[in-house]
Amino acid sequence: MDFNMKKLASDAGIFFTRAVQFTEEKFGQAEKTELDAHFENLLTRADSTKNWTEKILRQTEVLLQPNPSARVEEFLYEKLDRKVPSRVTNGELLAQYMAEAASELGPTTPYGKTLIKVAEAEKRLGAAERDFIHTASINFLTPLRNFLEGDWKTISKERRLLQNRRLDLDACKARLKKAKAAEAKATCEGDTVPDFQETRPRNYILSASASAAEQELRVAQTEFDRQAEVTRLLLEGISSTHVNHLRCLHEFVESQTTYYAQCYRHMLDLQKQLGSSQGAIFPGTFVGTAEPASPPLSSTSPTTAAATMPVGPSAAGLAPPGEAALHLEEVTPPASGTRKARVLYDYEAADSSELALLADELITVYSLPGMDPDWLIGERGNKKGKVPVTYLELLS
Repeated sequence: MDFNMKKLASDAGIFFTRAVQFTEEKFGQAEKTELDAHFENLLTRADSTKNWTEKILRQTEVLLQPNPSARVEEFLYEKLDRKVPSRVTNGELLAQYMAEAASELGPTTPYGKTLIKVAEAEKRLGAAERDFIHTASINFLTPLRNFLEGDWKTISKERRLLQNRRLDLDACKARLKKAKAAEAKATCEGDTVPDFQETRPRNYILSASASAAEQELRVAQTEFDRQAEVTRLLLEGISSTHVNHLRCLHEFVESQTTYYAQCYRHMLDLQKQLGSSQGAIFPGTFVGTAEPASPPLSSTSPTTAAATMPVGPSAAGLAPPGEAALHLEEVTPPASGTRKARVLYDYEAADSSELALLADELITVYSLPGMDPDWLIGERGNKKGKVPVTYLELLS
C-alpha cells in the first residue's frame, strides 16, 4: 500500500510538471524543443493519410449501402462481433414485387410476361450488386478500416508518448537553467560577502542541485531520442500503407468494373428479349434493333471496354440478294411505320446508296420488307439512303 501511494504521488508530480510546462509553452513563457523538418513532414503526411482514409472509407460505405439505418445496424453487429444478417438488395426486392404482380395480373398476358422477364433481369442485377458489395467490403473497406483501427492507433499512442517525453525534456532544461542561474547568483553574492561559513554550504547545495538537474536532463534526452526514433520508424511505415492501399484501390476498381460489365450484359439480354417480344405484340409498329447505341464491352474481359465507335455492317451484307438492285429514287416511304430518329455519332457514307450522318441531327427512318434488320432507310430533306441502326436513337 505504501509503494502504491508513492507511485501515485510520483505520477501526480510528473503530470503536474508536464501540465505546467505545457501551459507555459502556450503562453510563450517556456522554451520548446522543436522537431526537425523531416520529422514534421512525416507527421503532416501521416495526419493527411489518416484524414483522407477516414473520408474515403465513409463515402465508400455510403456508395455500397446508401441507407444510413442499415449502415448503423451493420456497425452495431460488427462491434458486437456478430454476423451481419443477409439483406435483400433493392434490385432483388423490385424483382420480387414484379414477379408477384405478374402472378396476380396474369402471367400469360403480354404485360405479365414482360414483368416476369424484367423481374428475372432485376434479380440477376441484385445478385451482381450483392457480389460487388461483398468483394468491395473485403478487398477495399477492410484494409482501410484495419489501418485506422490498428496501425493508426499505434502511431497515435507513440506520438502521445513522444509528446510526454518532450515535455519532460523541456521541464528538465528549465530546471537546469534555473539551477545554474541560482548558482551563478550565489557565486556573485559570495564574492561580495567574505563570510565563508555562511556561503560555502549554500553554494554546495546549489552545485549539487545543478548536478542533479544535469543528470535528469541526460536521462530525459536519452528517453526522448529513443522515443523519437520509434515514432519516426512508425511514421516512415506510412509509405508501406500507401502501397497497400494502392493495391486495394486497384482491386476495388476491378470489382466495380466487373459489376458494371455484368449489369451491362444482363440489361442487353433483357433489351433483346423485350425487343423481340414487342415486335410480336405490336406488329404494326417499327421496332428498332436491341443492339446498344454505345460500344459494347469486350466479352472476353469485363475489365476493358471498347474505345472505338460502333462500326456499321459491311457493305457486302447490306441486303439480301433480292435487294441488291434497290434503287433509292424509286423507294417511297410507307403510309405508316415511319419514325423520327436522332443520330448518335457521325457516319460517313461508304457509297452512293448510304446517307451520311451528323451527330445530333434528326432524320426520318423506316424499314422495307425483306430489308436487313441492321439497316434502315433514312431521309433528310430531299436526300435518302441506307443508315445503320446502331448509329440512331429512335424517337416516338
